[in-house]
Amino acid sequence: MGKYLQRCEELRGDTSRHYGCSQAVFIPFAEQMGLDSETANAISANFRAGMLTGRVCGAVTGALMALGLAGASPKAAMELQSRVQESHGGDIDCKALLDKWHGAGNPNRKPHCDGMCFACVAMVEELLEREGKLK
Repeated sequence: MGKYLQRCEELRGDTSRHYGCSQAVFIPFAEQMGLDSETANAISANFRAGMLTGRVCGAVTGALMALGLAGASPKAAMELQSRVQESHGGDIDCKALLDKWHGAGNPNRKPHCDGMCFACVAMVEELLEREGKLK
């Protein structure tokens, strides 16, 4: 397991404080790029839960912030979004993704959200490695 995924898992597992999907994905990369965790947490706070309105998944927005901070190309950002959509029947919005999850008989959203976070962290790491942007 890579350090980014391990840190994401730590954040998602922290029961003393809630780290939304955007925060859990963005913070591990931001810390490695010189931002302290509190600043990274504050920057990404209003992107969780689909920008607090059920729109684009927080894990995706956290991933896009990480790609941007690292200086990744727009192509990498577009690829990340396309890959998420391909994996989820064309959906990228938090509400639609959770509706599918609940519709499949899953009452607890945490496993879904954790999975989204872990998948997005892995994609960011892969895309940044490909572009030579990982520190």
